[in-house]
Amino acid sequence: MRLILQIWRQKNEQATGRLCRYEVSDAVAEMSFLDLLDRLNETLLSRGETPIAFDSDCREGICGACGVTINGRPHGPLPGTTTCQLPLSAFRDGDEITVEPFRAGAFPVIRDLCVDRSALDRIIGAGGYVSVRVGSAPDGNTLPVRKPVAEAALDAAACIGCGACVAACPNGSASLFTAAKLRHLALLPQGQPERDRRTLSMVAAMDTHEFGGCSSFGECQQACPKGLRIEHIAAMNRDHLLAALRLPKDEPMERGGTGS
Repeated sequence: MRLILQIWRQKNEQATGRLCRYEVSDAVAEMSFLDLLDRLNETLLSRGETPIAFDSDCREGICGACGVTINGRPHGPLPGTTTCQLPLSAFRDGDEITVEPFRAGAFPVIRDLCVDRSALDRIIGAGGYVSVRVGSAPDGNTLPVRKPVAEAALDAAACIGCGACVAACPNGSASLFTAAKLRHLALLPQGQPERDRRTLSMVAAMDTHEFGGCSSFGECQQACPKGLRIEHIAAMNRDHLLAALRLPKDEPMERGGTGS
């Protein structure tokens, strides 16, 4: 299988990047897209050239570390699929593929296909936790949660923080990411005591880290590899309005809670 790759190369954040053409003639349809980049890097190293920098970790579609824009779409053409799980069978022999980093004002390019997504971590740090003493695991029936509510919370918690929603949004908004992180705690009993403060703090953090506003285009849910829906954003907006009415704007979340 022969594939032609136009890959974004950029030495660092300050450098001017450009697309460089590479050809891989020994690709196999069963390989993942990251396997393809590995194969290309082996060739570049054998020629004494600098390999292409890209992010990856688990390569099982669960960690959120990987993510590139393939032919203009974050994670590539297949729905519900991360870059590391994208098979080359999604392409045809001889295809020319453009590979770029996630494009967003809040995601500066570190090198080549690697971007700095730490702004998402700072949103979590603003309130994506519960400040309770956890101790030992409680009995399963201590805090009863109705099955539909538990399933809805688990659906929201499926977000892996890859940033595809930000890259897909014309405004570079992190609303779907933030809404998912808020929603899974807002639905559970453990998340109720700090619900209002958490919502105000995380939305404020999102607004201060160069993310754009949500205009309900819906590209975020199309790009999300875990199938999160924009209904979470509607729930976040409702909670934010209620929290703003109930609490002073300058009341922060308590620090030192347990990560969720």
